[in-house]
Amino acid sequence: MEQQEYDIITRMNEKFMKMSKGHKAIASYISDYYEQAVFMTAAKLGETVGVSESTVVRFASALGYDGYPEFQKELESWVKNKLNTVQKIGTKYGKSTQSEILSSVLNADIEKIQDTLVSLDAVAFEAAVDIILEAETVYLVGVRSCEPLADFLHFYLNMIRGNIVLLKTTSVTEMFEQMIRIGDRDAIIGISFPRYSMRTLKAMEFANDRNAKVITVTDSIHSPMNLYSSCNLLARSDMVSIVDSLVAPLSLINALVVALCLKAPEEVKKNLETLEEVWNNYQVYLNDEINFIDEEPMLNYPLMRKEES
Repeated sequence: MEQQEYDIITRMNEKFMKMSKGHKAIASYISDYYEQAVFMTAAKLGETVGVSESTVVRFASALGYDGYPEFQKELESWVKNKLNTVQKIGTKYGKSTQSEILSSVLNADIEKIQDTLVSLDAVAFEAAVDIILEAETVYLVGVRSCEPLADFLHFYLNMIRGNIVLLKTTSVTEMFEQMIRIGDRDAIIGISFPRYSMRTLKAMEFANDRNAKVITVTDSIHSPMNLYSSCNLLARSDMVSIVDSLVAPLSLINALVVALCLKAPEEVKKNLETLEEVWNNYQVYLNDEINFIDEEPMLNYPLMRKEES
C-alpha cells in the first residue's frame, strides 16, 4: 500500500462524503468507538454495525488497504499512539515544576486565541450571526469533548431567542429522530474538533440534505465538518496533553453570543426581563435567603430556632 500522508481516522474522514451507506456506517462506528473496534474481526464489526463481513472487507480495500488485517493493524497502531499520550506528556513536562507546566499550558492557549483572531473569517462570522437570528429553529450538536461547548452555547442562545434544540444522544438514529423536522427555514451548528465526530458529521449531512443552513465550528479548512457547511467558523485547537485545548473555540462562541446580543438588543432585553421575573416569582435563586445580612437565611431559620429551644 502507498505511504499514507494522514492517519487512519483522517483518511476515513476525507473519503466519508463519497462512501456508500454501509461504508459510512462502518466509518462512523470506528471513529466513535475505536477502543472496541480495534479488537473486532471483520465479521464481528459487520455484525455490530449491521452490514456483511464482505462489506467490511471492501471498506478496508476502498481506503487503500490490501485487506482487513492490514487495516486493523493500522488502526491498532493509531490507538496505541493515542494511549501513549500520557507517556509523551511525561517526556515533555517530566522535569518541569508545577508552575512551569501552568505557564506553558496557559501560554499555549493564549497563542491559540491569537492565531484564531488572525485567521477567523469576519464575513463568515457575521453571516453566522444573521443565520442564527433569522432561523426558525436552531439545532446544536457537539459530542464527546465538544459536548460542553454545545451546552454552553445552548444555554445562552436559549436566553437570546426561542426554538433552540440541543441534540444529545449516543446514537445516530436517535439524533435523526430529534431533528426529523429540520427544514430550509432552520439552521444547525455543528461543533467538532479532532478526533472529528462522525455523528456530528452525519447530522450536518442530514441537515444539508434538508436544505437547512449549516454552520460549523471547527479547527481547519481541511476539517471534514466543512463538507456540508456554508458558514465555517475556524478556531485553533491542538492537543497539549490528554485534554483537548478548547479555549479558542470557547472564546469564539463567547464572541458569537455577544454579537447576537448586540444585533438583537430589544429581544434579548425582553427575554432576560421575563426570565428575571420567573426567577423572582419562583424563588429560583432564593433572593429572600441570600440577601439577608443581619438575619439568618430562611432555610436555616427553623433549624436554629429548634436548637435554641
